[in-house]
Amino acid sequence: MSTGVRLSAVPAPGAAQAKISLQGVGLRYFTREAETEALSGISLDLAAGEFVSIIGQSGCGKSTLLSLIAGIMPATDGAVLVDGKPITGPSRRIGYMLQQDYLYEWRSILDNCILGAEIQGLDLAKARARAVQLLQKCALGDFLHHYPRQLSGGMRQRVALVRTLVTEPDVVLLDEPFSALDSQTRLAIADEVVDVLRDEGKTVILVTHDIGEAIAMTDRVIVLSRRPGRIRSEHRLQFAGYESKRPTPFVARSLPEFNEYFNMLWKELDVHVEG
Repeated sequence: MSTGVRLSAVPAPGAAQAKISLQGVGLRYFTREAETEALSGISLDLAAGEFVSIIGQSGCGKSTLLSLIAGIMPATDGAVLVDGKPITGPSRRIGYMLQQDYLYEWRSILDNCILGAEIQGLDLAKARARAVQLLQKCALGDFLHHYPRQLSGGMRQRVALVRTLVTEPDVVLLDEPFSALDSQTRLAIADEVVDVLRDEGKTVILVTHDIGEAIAMTDRVIVLSRRPGRIRSEHRLQFAGYESKRPTPFVARSLPEFNEYFNMLWKELDVHVEG
C-alpha cells in the first residue's frame, strides 16, 4: 500500500543568504598525459542548521567535494561561499570529521579533544571546559582521562566528533565517519551523533555510501552522477506525523516512508550505473 511518500527535487528552505553556497563548482586534475574532470557544474545552497547527505557511486567525487568546501584544495571552476564569503583555504568555521578517528594513543581522551584548539592557538582553558561539556553530552564524561585504546570503536568516533566541535565550527563535514564500524554500532551511534549536531545547531554535510544512513540521519539527499560528478537530483525527506520535528534515525528506519525512500534511491542509483 502506498504511503503517499514524495521524493521530488525541491530547493532548500528560503533564506536571505545561504549558509553554504556552491556556485558552478568544478574540479579538474592535470597531468602531462591527460586532464581528468572530477566535478562539473555543482550548484547547491544549504540553509543554516540544515543536515544534508551526499550519495553516489564510488569515484563520483563525494569526498572531493567536501575537500573543496573545507578549503583543502581550490576549485578550478566556480566558487564556494560560506555566509556569502569565498572559501580560499582551511577555515576555523568548518570542521571536518574523517573516516578514521586519528586519535593519538598517548594522549588522554580529553587531551585528544583539545588538539584542534591547541593547533589553532585558541584559549585552552575554554576549549577544555567545552570538551568536558561535549564529552558529557556524548555519554563519555566518565572517560575523560582514559586513553583511546580503552574505548570501543563507537566511543572513539564520538570522541572524534567532540574534537571536531570543540573549535566551534559553524559547518561540520562528515566523510563516511561510521564506515569503519560494524552495522550494529553504526545504528546505535547515529541517534547520538544526530542529537548532538542538531542540538548544537550545526550545518552538516554527510558523505556516505549507505542509502539507509542518508535517509535516517538527514533532511535532504543529494545524488551525484558518475564522474565527472554532477548533481543528478536532490530530494527532501518527509515523514507523516513528523512535519515539525525530524524523527530520530532509529525511529525513521521503522516508518513506512523509509522503505519507499530506500527503494526509490536504490533504483535511481541502479539506473544511473546501468546508464
